[in-house]
Amino acid sequence: MSRAIANSLQTQVKKTIDELVESGAERGIQVAVYRQGKLVVDAVAGVADPESRRPVTSATPFYNYSICKAPASTLVHMLVERGHFGYDTPVAELWPEFASHGKEKVTLRHVLTHTAGVPGIPLSTTPEDLCDWDKMCAGIADQELWWEPGTKIGYHAYTFGYIVGELIRRATGKPISKVLAEEITGPLGVGEELYFGMPRSEQHRLARLEDAPLPSGFEMPQMPPDLPMFKAAPMSLMPNAPFGNRPDILAADIPAGGKTSARAIARMYAAVLGEVDGVRLVSARRLAQVMASPVSGPDEVFGHGVTTWALGYSVGIIGRDPGTPATAIGIGGSGGSFAFGDAATGIAFALTKNRLTMDFNAASEIARLVTTSEA
Repeated sequence: MSRAIANSLQTQVKKTIDELVESGAERGIQVAVYRQGKLVVDAVAGVADPESRRPVTSATPFYNYSICKAPASTLVHMLVERGHFGYDTPVAELWPEFASHGKEKVTLRHVLTHTAGVPGIPLSTTPEDLCDWDKMCAGIADQELWWEPGTKIGYHAYTFGYIVGELIRRATGKPISKVLAEEITGPLGVGEELYFGMPRSEQHRLARLEDAPLPSGFEMPQMPPDLPMFKAAPMSLMPNAPFGNRPDILAADIPAGGKTSARAIARMYAAVLGEVDGVRLVSARRLAQVMASPVSGPDEVFGHGVTTWALGYSVGIIGRDPGTPATAIGIGGSGGSFAFGDAATGIAFALTKNRLTMDFNAASEIARLVTTSEA
């Protein structure tokens, strides 16, 4: 990408997010784009905290929920590369307690593709429980299978992070936050922008979340009372602003989600696709394996739509037509954040924001702008 095109894209993105904030659709927002390992867009708008009017900067971390499943998955691929375990290693081989109730056949590959059949946490789980690593791992180890591993697919919202994190802990002897710092955020120079658990002493730098007001006349669509998602976690743990602003939740390792700036998570994806300032996280051969055999099917947890997962990342680019070749891997987060990396173009994209919406409209609009501006 030429300097002129990059400058034009920066201007277009900045104009778009300024308009989103000025219209009241968004409160604070960041967009970062890398191409072939170079930062070409780093745009911010709005405020991180409406009370203090503290402005969003490029370094402001946001709690973006599931988009930080991607760093957890990236750590897995790095450890597979080093021989700590393989994709077809049974989870119980490293974590024997996990084998209870017939889960001995669940493999790491099943976990990464959300086909493990272990999407649920105990319905008695409280926010305080989520912050207790050992209690959550014990509760998940005691869960029964929802389906035979590998036969169905359904989003493992909370369990994904704890299972992956416990495998990493068992293999390395270190908590996932320490491994993240040693293997990803330290080498990439984003140690103050990307976290699973964020120390309370640093939380003053976070953007404060708020729930977007519902449109006038909006009525929540009726959902069947027997929808499986209601059995996967208590409703009190569904992501919203009060939950995401709790200091204990922010400080805890809950690697199904995390806190990051757009710049940091885009930089991570760029270092998955290729080299960034001398750092490459995943080899080209490993990346090809990650994307080689995506799994698709109806989501058995949410009960609607078809979902497609490579090893640890969803497949496709938000804002693209469904028929577009699937060369990108990424993950969206509750509230409308989204990040991905596209192996075909070398584009790594991230949008983070603090007004939690029920859609990905902002991310879709700006991702479309970014991916169609190539020349």
